[in-house]
Amino acid sequence: MREIPTQLCFSLFFFLSQRVFFTEMVMAQNTTIPVNVGVVLDMDKWVGRMGLRCISMALSDFYASHAHYKTRLVLHAKDSNNSVVGAAAAALDLLKDVEVQAIIGPMTSMQANFVINLGEYAKVPIISFSATSPSLSSLRSAYFLQACLNDSSQVKAITSLIQAFGWKAVVPIYVDNEFGEGIIPFLTDALQEINVRLPYRSVIHPSANDAEIVAELYKLMTMQTRVFIVHMSITLGSFFFTKAKDVGMMSEGYVWIITDGITKSFSLMDQSVIDSMQGVLGVKPHIPRRKKLDEFLIRWKTKSQQESPVDAEMNILGLWAYDAVTALAIAVEKVRAMNSSYQKMNTSENLKDYFEIFERFEVGKDLYQTLSLIRFKGISGDFRLVNGQLQSSAFHIVNVIGKGMRGIGFWTPKNGLVKELNRIDTEVYSTSKANLKAIIWPGDTPFAPKGWVIPTNGKKLRVGVPVKDGSSYFVNATRDPSTNSTTVTGYSIDVFDVVMATLPYHIPYEYIPFQKSDGKSAGSYDDLVYQVFLGTYDAAVGDITIVANRSLYVDFTLPYTESGVKMIVPVKYREGKNAWIFLKPLTWDLWVTSACFFIFIGFVIWIIEHQTNEDFSGSRSHQIGTSFLFSFSTVVSAHKEKVVSNLARFVVIIWCFVVLILTQSYTASLTSMLTVQQLEPTVTSVHELIEKGDNVGYPKGSFVLALLKKLNIDESKLKVYNSTDELHIAFSEGRISAAFDEIPYMKLFIQRHCGKYTMVEPILKTDGFGFVFPIGSPLVPDVSRAILNVTEGDKMDGIEKAWFVEQTNCPNPSNLVTSNSLSLSSFWGLFLIVGVAASFAVIIFIAMLLYEHRGCLVRLDPKTLWKKLVVMVRGLKKNEQNGKGIDGHHERKKWRATWLVQQLEATVTSVRELIKKGDNVGYPKGSFVLALLKRLNIDESTFKVFLIGSLLVPDISRAILNVIERDKMDGIEKAWFVEHTNCPDPRNLVTSNSLSFSSFWGLFLIVRVAASFVVIIFIAILLYEHRGFLVRLDPKTL
Repeated sequence: MREIPTQLCFSLFFFLSQRVFFTEMVMAQNTTIPVNVGVVLDMDKWVGRMGLRCISMALSDFYASHAHYKTRLVLHAKDSNNSVVGAAAAALDLLKDVEVQAIIGPMTSMQANFVINLGEYAKVPIISFSATSPSLSSLRSAYFLQACLNDSSQVKAITSLIQAFGWKAVVPIYVDNEFGEGIIPFLTDALQEINVRLPYRSVIHPSANDAEIVAELYKLMTMQTRVFIVHMSITLGSFFFTKAKDVGMMSEGYVWIITDGITKSFSLMDQSVIDSMQGVLGVKPHIPRRKKLDEFLIRWKTKSQQESPVDAEMNILGLWAYDAVTALAIAVEKVRAMNSSYQKMNTSENLKDYFEIFERFEVGKDLYQTLSLIRFKGISGDFRLVNGQLQSSAFHIVNVIGKGMRGIGFWTPKNGLVKELNRIDTEVYSTSKANLKAIIWPGDTPFAPKGWVIPTNGKKLRVGVPVKDGSSYFVNATRDPSTNSTTVTGYSIDVFDVVMATLPYHIPYEYIPFQKSDGKSAGSYDDLVYQVFLGTYDAAVGDITIVANRSLYVDFTLPYTESGVKMIVPVKYREGKNAWIFLKPLTWDLWVTSACFFIFIGFVIWIIEHQTNEDFSGSRSHQIGTSFLFSFSTVVSAHKEKVVSNLARFVVIIWCFVVLILTQSYTASLTSMLTVQQLEPTVTSVHELIEKGDNVGYPKGSFVLALLKKLNIDESKLKVYNSTDELHIAFSEGRISAAFDEIPYMKLFIQRHCGKYTMVEPILKTDGFGFVFPIGSPLVPDVSRAILNVTEGDKMDGIEKAWFVEQTNCPNPSNLVTSNSLSLSSFWGLFLIVGVAASFAVIIFIAMLLYEHRGCLVRLDPKTLWKKLVVMVRGLKKNEQNGKGIDGHHERKKWRATWLVQQLEATVTSVRELIKKGDNVGYPKGSFVLALLKRLNIDESTFKVFLIGSLLVPDISRAILNVIERDKMDGIEKAWFVEHTNCPDPRNLVTSNSLSFSSFWGLFLIVRVAASFVVIIFIAILLYEHRGFLVRLDPKTL
């Protein structure tokens, strides 16, 4: 930074300009009123000299264009000697000796603090164009005006920049004085609003040496956060960034954001300092380009080069000084007619020595209020004071590249981040990085740093794991007594290892069992989660369920297992077989309808055949018996009677087709009822458990107990178990009727005990197992994305096979269907009917036989009765063989049984078969399922998400957990899906239904129509053949 060693040139310039100004004022003395104005600045610094020069140019320009004004400001400059005491002394001298009516200055916030109090006592307005600390406004002085932007006005621009890149933690680095500390409360509040943490605050003393700065930088290097906000003066900032470059903190991975404390004087920095700041981001007030500003800068540069070439640079402080004096000149003119007298001040005893000769400006309050109402377009922008503070319109976002700063965007209070101010076409507030131009970050990289790294202090990530009694497939901590070391294995451990290996950066970590000195568990899962909150562990891994109350203390990653709690119960064989099961394949209406149609078909055949077919002629009883026998014998195609009429043959063909379908369906349905063995749960619902008062099991130390209490289950019926082996024993001994646990545990338990247990509804909603990290941990989003990559790839299948391969061959009890051999118990009813019927027929036959030969039997000797009966039967058989004979031809019959199981199952049993067939595949519109199908190489969608780093994600995730675990979700589901809740689960639907009339009424209709049509044709033919006879009949007797 360049400073002039002598004030000779500057003093000469100020003396000459004042001489000219006073000469002009004397010429107009008869018509103008002089108003004394004090100026307190650091004259040995470039900023002070620049400010005074701008003030003088402002007065010359203003009165040149406002020559008709009756007032003229007369400047009285005092040097504050770059100290608080010097500023106070200069102000006191101006108030006491010169009796100024306003003071412009001082330069710094520390100096302004005391000068403001002096102005308050003297009722003299204090106008500062460079004291930017927000703490000055807290003094609530009625005579202080900040004619510059308050440091707090840039806080929103900085936080929008942080929000755009999703950084979750920042470290402010500020100078240890009133200027540095003033912005911190506002910055802290703004960062908290967007859930950004401040894990550390770095305070640099204003006079810190190189060693102190380097020590603080090395301390920052050992921390996790890599986003820094630097708020200090340009002098200290130059030293700081030079040392940051030396220690290697301006390399890739670091983020540096500077406030306008440095950016507004950036042009004063040496090129060597700028080289050390490559990639730094900054904010600075936006100065709109106007013709008046350009003309002023040309005149400024010309005069500066002539008078002091080293002071030729201009920054916004000089523009604010120019506008502040212009506003003061306007205000003085407006209040000149109100009051210009002085009154003596009655001071207190302790201030009498200093203020006994003070005279307060009676219209000081009016001047302050008038200044607050001044509005005009200055060279720095719109001049507008609200509550004594200059209001901002926009900030320019800059990136240090090469030899200077390059603009990458703007921030406005209304629109947030925008690329160009003149292209704003929306009123939406944006914090999107897409609204910024390309940025070059430290290390000359175009890729935005993630904002954090694993600390370089040699510490590993401490990962707590739960300890359980006995072995566990998910987490198992084994202690070696000889070495006193603990080995942690399990499904959850393998998943975490793969996930961490998938991250694009390396994170060293170690597993620490959550146990006591004796190796026993140190507490419940809630206790382990709370230890993460307390900082005992950096993370927790295991079968830890994501629930709402835990999310209040920690952040969870996305789940890596199925979610929910289900009830598990033993299964039993469904008893449905009995002696009368052969009646069940057909419903009663189908039985009755079939019997009626057998009679109807026999009647139709008799009508057609009995006139021409001897088999259907004879006595009335013979005709009826033959017709019905013919009809019923179609069931087995065993009728010996032949039909001769084509019409009858047509009816028989149709009826045989119907009977074939009916018998085949009956056979298949009966076969399925006899051979399909189904398992059913012993308990089907929670309500049944509550009504019966059965005992219910739950895992020890689990949140499941709280869920069961919500179901209003009697606490005395709740029985705890420590392991799945103990659960199996409890079921075997009948101590419990059901148990509740999370789905991953239940699936594993069912697989270990094939065919003995099943899961039933309802599902108590949870979010599955997740990894635990402290709230706001930057690892959470990266680990969650890694979990998605692992679960959607092949690695998860490998892990599951490694831990659960032995159980994967177990069938699902809910879908278990087996075939058993047929036993006599299923058919003895049929045999009983046949036996009774046959015996009854034999008895009747013998009775009729004995009745026909009763005369012969009476004459037989009772001693030879049996021999006579044998001789009679042999004689009857011989006579029968000598008669018409017996038809020995038996048509070979073919029987075919089919299995009829009404089971809903997929038509495509595997993805390979689907690809081979080339079948069409459906997927939901806008779903990620499309990407999964493409990965399966199936011939040819988006997921509603928040922006990366969105602040809504943690809060909405916790709200989802609260909604899922309460009754609100059930109400929503009932409101939308209540009509469908009675639908059975297709995966578990295996039934063998009785055949009903509704399935066959079409066949019966066809037979009825065909038979009726044949009868009508037959009658028509009959009438036609006997038409002559009918003509001769008397119509009355027709």
